[in-house]
Amino acid sequence: MPALLQAEGLACGVDEAGRGPLAGPVVAAAVVLDPQWPIAGLDDSKKLSPERRLRLAGEIRRQALAWAVAEASVDEIDRLNILQASLLAMQRAVSGLVAQYHLLPGQILVDGTHCPVFAAPAQAVIGGDGRICQIAAASILAKTVRDAGMQDLHATYPQYGFDRHKGYPTAAHLRALQENGPCPQHRRSFAPVARLLRA
Repeated sequence: MPALLQAEGLACGVDEAGRGPLAGPVVAAAVVLDPQWPIAGLDDSKKLSPERRLRLAGEIRRQALAWAVAEASVDEIDRLNILQASLLAMQRAVSGLVAQYHLLPGQILVDGTHCPVFAAPAQAVIGGDGRICQIAAASILAKTVRDAGMQDLHATYPQYGFDRHKGYPTAAHLRALQENGPCPQHRRSFAPVARLLRA
């Protein structure tokens, strides 16, 4: 295995998508951008249209020095709680980036208020996905990968409308849950699903 390159001057942005939904995994991404190839238009993925997110995700994959995506499953979310599962997905994303590129970033910047334990110094940044380009890039990759996964889930469970709401607790999703009961990809520990299971 090649020696690990200590990239002192390079920051890795980390963010997740899917903490709020009632179904599907939580997905995290880790991104090290290339200072020689800045990407215009990076922002918090929630502020971008689906089309713009997809276009930027393609640019990030082509132009970033390193990137990786990982997830924590519905079972892990129910067993650990959503915060711990999100932190686990982030750790997996960074570990995947290090393993694939043999690159240890000098600093890891994580969106939010909580920081997992990494092999490099890390800092939590509130609102980082709208302020720091590396975190914005991670937020875009995490969101587009999770949305694609929920599109796939829709093919298996079309009765829930995952292609439209991506598992979030919209009125239509809650109605579909009431009518059909939960599927194996619903988070049993989340209150609306737990209530149905107790009924």
